[in-house]
Amino acid sequence: MSHINQFRKATTADVEAIAKLVNNAYRPNSGVSGWTHESDIVAGDRIDIPQIIEILSKKDSVVIAGLNDETVVACVHVEKNNRSSYIGMLAVDPILQGVGAGKNMLAYAEKYARDNFNPEKFVMAVVSARHELISFYQRRGYQKTGEAMEYPLDAGVGQPKLENLKVVMLEKLTSR
Repeated sequence: MSHINQFRKATTADVEAIAKLVNNAYRPNSGVSGWTHESDIVAGDRIDIPQIIEILSKKDSVVIAGLNDETVVACVHVEKNNRSSYIGMLAVDPILQGVGAGKNMLAYAEKYARDNFNPEKFVMAVVSARHELISFYQRRGYQKTGEAMEYPLDAGVGQPKLENLKVVMLEKLTSR
């Protein structure tokens, strides 16, 4: 059981909860950390409130919140990009990782993209050193494209602790 009982589009009222969730999932400072964290390879926050507000204000861009009752316990960003849909910022409360919440959020993000953006494929960027996360996406039909980029130092998503850290692109053709 994933402990998500509702999905909805996030609003500006959710930005604090989303920022806290994403930063706890990706870069926990201490305490509980799930299998998806990257604290050992990237320092600093993954996202801040102004970045979330910017995502929410863009045309054809949405953050989907996964709720347990009224509490945001998971989220994912979905954005139309020409004939593809970008999926990113998938985050699950570390306490709920490993019980299917991430799979459910990804499946809902893909369904949302199909229903609203009609993409030919889904694309995402993943930190190259996150082998277990890349494997998670590959088990769900994503494939490496062969495209790799330098870690985006100026994007406000943290500072690499490893030299030559890259971001790799994954894609999955949509089934229509």
